[in-house]
Amino acid sequence: MDDFLRRLGHLALGSRLKRLGEQLQTETQHVVDALDAGLPSGQHPFLAALDMLGPLTVGELAQALGASQPGVTRTVARLAEAGLVEAKPGPADQRQKVVSLAPAGRALVEAAKGELWPQIDAAVTELCAGLDGGLLAQLAAIEDRLAAEPLPRRVARQRGLGTSPAAGGRRADERASS
Repeated sequence: MDDFLRRLGHLALGSRLKRLGEQLQTETQHVVDALDAGLPSGQHPFLAALDMLGPLTVGELAQALGASQPGVTRTVARLAEAGLVEAKPGPADQRQKVVSLAPAGRALVEAAKGELWPQIDAAVTELCAGLDGGLLAQLAAIEDRLAAEPLPRRVARQRGLGTSPAAGGRRADERASS
C-alpha cells in the first residue's frame, strides 16, 4: 500500500516525525533488551543526563531533556522504584527533588557506555549518513533504509553477529506479514 503520509508532504510532517521516532524507539528497545530487558529505551537519556550533568532537580532534568516536568517526575519515580536513581529533597528547598544515579544506575550506565550506547549511536549515524535533498526526502530515505535494514540488524552487523527475528532483526516485509 502507498504511504499516505508521504503523499501529504509537509502537511503530515509532525505525524511522520512521530512515526519515525516511535519506530526508532521500538527498534532501539530490541537492542537495549540485550543489556536490561526491564528498562525502556526512552529512559536511557535520563540516565545519560544524570551521568553527564551530575545530580539535577526534576526541573533541571526536564529542561535538559526538553521534556515536561510531570513526565520527568513519573519517569524519575519509575527509575527510583527500579533502584536506578535516588530522589532526595533539595538542600535549599525541601519541595524540590534532587535526582542522582543510584549505585545500580551507575553500574547500568557504565555498562551501557561501554558498548550499547556507542553501538546504537554508530548504527543511527550510519543510517543517517549521506542524506541528500530537503527534509522530506531525507525522512523518506531514513524510512526506506530502516525498512531495508532495521536498527537491531544494523547493530548486529556492526558487531559482526547474525540477527534473529527474536532480536527484532526481521525485514520490513517479514514484520508486515506478522
